[in-house]
Amino acid sequence: MIKDLILVGIGSGIGGMCRYLISLYLGQSHSGFPWGTFVVNIMGCLLIGILWGLTSRFQNLSPAFSLLFMVGFCGGFTTFSTFSKEGLVLLQANHYTLFALYTIGSVLLGIMSVALGYFTTK
Repeated sequence: MIKDLILVGIGSGIGGMCRYLISLYLGQSHSGFPWGTFVVNIMGCLLIGILWGLTSRFQNLSPAFSLLFMVGFCGGFTTFSTFSKEGLVLLQANHYTLFALYTIGSVLLGIMSVALGYFTTK
């Protein structure tokens, strides 16, 4: 159990640092669209799909692999709570079109990215 917690913690820390760096790099556009969070969420969905596909295809991968990368890294990397907060900020600022584009785009592209990653590696 301690080893599992350490694997998840290491993965989460690295994932969180990567999320932070990408968000800093991309930031927010002049239109107010939160590109950093949007891109990180889509990348995270694609990555977890790829990892999920790999673990399905190569069943000899250890459970430690899943804990480190899927639970840890992807959990620390993706930012659904930030996505939700930024959606509320867009609504509070009466940016209804940006809110709709951000929400629908994130959900649809996220699901499609998970599927793409999964089916290309399975």
